[in-house]
Amino acid sequence: MANREALRELQSRLAERLQAARSQGVQASWLAVEAGGANYLFPLAQSGEIFPLAPLQPVPYTRPWFLGVANLRGGVWGVVDLAACLRDERPQPRSDFARAQTRLVTLNPVLEVNCALLIDRLAGLRSLEAFTASDAAPAGSPDCFGSVYTDSQGARWQEINLQAMSQQPQFLSISV
Repeated sequence: MANREALRELQSRLAERLQAARSQGVQASWLAVEAGGANYLFPLAQSGEIFPLAPLQPVPYTRPWFLGVANLRGGVWGVVDLAACLRDERPQPRSDFARAQTRLVTLNPVLEVNCALLIDRLAGLRSLEAFTASDAAPAGSPDCFGSVYTDSQGARWQEINLQAMSQQPQFLSISV
């Protein structure tokens, strides 16, 4: 019970900070998330709302990483397991504890793609000042990968251009 309330408080604080960052300027540049054991940065301008995992309606004959559709605020959103999609593999099973931390992050409506990304955990908002170094995207990485940033603890964070990802043919082609 306490964990659930703590998660709700964290989500509420993140939503407030996200809204404040959008209205006040460029204090925070990214929404930091974890998925499949990796750290990712979503540009705030391309990120949408954050939701707890909603009931999913499976869609037959789709790629394994396309989990189905969900009703989010009365709209139908396709749900993609981010880690599985980036690796083009089946999603890994999650424990009940891990499922409790998962969230859906929608793409900003301006991208005109009704898609929500399933992530393992929210890690907060990040600005450029939170990082000590940056490198170019690794060779052979997807086109949507931006720079890799290193924080003061040595953790590496891969920036993902959600707009570029949402336009990639392999992302748009969910059928098998």
